Amino acid sequence: EVHCTYDPESRGGQSLDGRRVRGTSHWVSAAEGVSVEVRLYDKLFLAEEPGKETGNFLDDLNPESLVVVEDAKAEPEVLKAKVGDYLQFIRNGYFCVDSKDSTAGKPIYNRTVTLRDTWARMKKKMGI
Repeated sequence: EVHCTYDPESRGGQSLDGRRVRGTSHWVSAAEGVSVEVRLYDKLFLAEEPGKETGNFLDDLNPESLVVVEDAKAEPEVLKAKVGDYLQFIRNGYFCVDSKDSTAGKPIYNRTVTLRDTWARMKKKMGI
């Protein structure tokens, strides 16, 4: 459960009275959002030199190199994207329409580039 207030004067990170906004929340309305599948591709290997320690590169495979979210919610506008278009999904990265599996009835988007995780860096710095 989230309790918050909306201050339209702080949009863009600065307010008229000088307050500095530290973060902005983004969300998709569950009522208005559309269901899509997203494939979150990440690093294939956990080690910089796979197999160096054990002699078997398979030991360094990243079990989360592909995470599939089958019922993600997105803004309806993403349904207009075509193969070759790139979209930024806020806080997740850049995505493209899957050229093989995506259909009008079941849109699928593949993450091509992740974004820097500044929140993880802040948590580490704070010891959380």
